[in-house]
Amino acid sequence: MSHTGFPVPLREIAMHYILMYEYAADYLERRAEFRDAHLKLAWASHERDEFQLGGVLADPVDSALLWFKTDSPAVVEEFVKADPYVRSGLVLNWRIRPWMTVAGEQADAPIYPG
Repeated sequence: MSHTGFPVPLREIAMHYILMYEYAADYLERRAEFRDAHLKLAWASHERDEFQLGGVLADPVDSALLWFKTDSPAVVEEFVKADPYVRSGLVLNWRIRPWMTVAGEQADAPIYPG
């Protein structure tokens, strides 16, 4: 067992990654100009089976979560570099976190009770 409590080291498991965006205060007012290009990027990544799901957090609309499934965070970093929302300043800060999924149909490291 690894130091994380998982049966194998994390580096040996295909990971899910969460990309977190923090939006500018005027995000809603400015996004229209960049939205199609942002969505094209997301759907192209989805077609490569990298981007799984994503969207804005509501009430307030100040951030977003995007879920990727890939062997490397570099794929997510490339998405960020190409994203018109980031390049135009709509995204003030972003962060990538590995997400160890252990329960559910799409879990990469399922752990069952008992």
